[in-house]
Amino acid sequence: MLRITELKLPIDHPEEDLRTAIVQRLGIATDDLLDFTLFKRSYDARKKTSELCFIYTIDLEVRDEAALLHKFVEDRNVNPAPDVSYKVVGQAPQELSERPIVVGFGPCGIFAGLLLAQMGFKPIILERGTEVRQRTKDTWGLWRKNVLNPESNVQFGEGGAGTFSDGKLYSQIKDPKHHGRKVLHEFVKAGAPEEILYVSKPHIGTFRLTGVVENMRQQIIALGGEVRFQQRVTDVVIEDGQLTGVVLADGEQLKARHVIMALGHSARDTFRMLHERGVYMEAKPFSVGFRIEHPQSLIDSARLGKYAGHPKLGAADYKLVHHAKNGRSVYSFCMCPGGTVVAATSEPGRVVTNGMSQYSRNERNANSGIVVGITPEDYPGGPLAGIELQERLEAHAYVLGGSNYEAPAQLVGDFIAGKPSTTLGSVEPSYKPGISLGDLALALPAYAIEAIREALPAFEKQIRGFSMHDAVLTGIETRTSSPLRITRDASMQSLNVKGLFPAGEGAGYAGGIMSAGVDGIRIAEAVARDILGIEA
Repeated sequence: MLRITELKLPIDHPEEDLRTAIVQRLGIATDDLLDFTLFKRSYDARKKTSELCFIYTIDLEVRDEAALLHKFVEDRNVNPAPDVSYKVVGQAPQELSERPIVVGFGPCGIFAGLLLAQMGFKPIILERGTEVRQRTKDTWGLWRKNVLNPESNVQFGEGGAGTFSDGKLYSQIKDPKHHGRKVLHEFVKAGAPEEILYVSKPHIGTFRLTGVVENMRQQIIALGGEVRFQQRVTDVVIEDGQLTGVVLADGEQLKARHVIMALGHSARDTFRMLHERGVYMEAKPFSVGFRIEHPQSLIDSARLGKYAGHPKLGAADYKLVHHAKNGRSVYSFCMCPGGTVVAATSEPGRVVTNGMSQYSRNERNANSGIVVGITPEDYPGGPLAGIELQERLEAHAYVLGGSNYEAPAQLVGDFIAGKPSTTLGSVEPSYKPGISLGDLALALPAYAIEAIREALPAFEKQIRGFSMHDAVLTGIETRTSSPLRITRDASMQSLNVKGLFPAGEGAGYAGGIMSAGVDGIRIAEAVARDILGIEA
């Protein structure tokens, strides 16, 4: 198998031109190209003056591969294709002495459970929320009726927080073992569109994710695993530094010496319980800010120029960063093209925002978090201090919004000018249950407000119209990542509790669906190695 990189073709090229381009690039006869698959397709829209083209990475089979490699020995864009196939670390014995437990059924827990099931370990998966269909109904209850279910919402339930997001499947994590390909292949196997295997920024979207997640659950069950919903873990049993079981809210105790804690970043009660039990954890940086909404057409025009609206390109996205004079970094977070701003609280009396897109990405607005990085120096007080800061900010946002789950909001022009907003302009906010216009300077610490006020006009230099007066800021975005890390050692177990395997976003080791899925695979491998006595 060979790989060609940097193969460029016009955006509107006919499908058959790809085969022709491969043959011409290699200088071979058409019949010598036996087969090929797309590994990646991207485009570079940074140079507005040039014609836009697709840039392909192609894996292919040819006759006399060795001779062709020799011919291109000095061409860095023609090489042997790496082996990205997944290989399990081992298989469970026929008679299991124990069944590992996975706590949480978000992306990390799903892939940890799936891999353990595929290796024959028949995991027991405990999810505090409901199955994804009921969870969707409960979530709409907040968005449409201002009624929050604290155990079934955007944060808790089958699929995790990523279900109500853009369904982005790309990450900047280091992935030397190509676990990310395993994640993508499993999603496709469960019903995701095959294009996620090769587009540069794959996404699934909320409505499609629900069916994919259900299918993955059924795979786990078919392989002997067990998935239990509405099963909140309220305690862990630790004996002489060894985890021996977990306790559920109804008092049931499950024995296990291998427990994966695949918690989301909002499982605050579980974090507090683990801290009380002496599990080592430490505060880590995270970010706070607002959601910003623009017309998607504005972003398309600024990013794609004359190609705006092209059906093969879809809704444009962006990625921005600004280093403010006060030393803070401001950046765009979880950008959702053609999406909506959503209510994302999991606790009564608090307001939290997030962004979501469907697969089509055809809503009128683009939205993104505009957030400011903060560190434990900003919230001293131990591992739980970041959670406490989040809670204070979210409770205050609830009051600013009217104490009814509406969110405080402000026009960008008024925010920059430092005056409260009283009426909307041309941009209609998408947040449900609704927004309450006012002064967002009251919603975050002064250093964050100062940095964001400086960043918005700076972003205008990269995206014309970004600081338009009528763009809408909606507050607040606080759950960008976990504010703590449950530190683990080289064996991926807790530093001081053997058998406890912290994993995923809540434990501080992931930041999105892809990285959480990859961490779920890695943690399942670690559990398998420990049970089977295999060296890493």
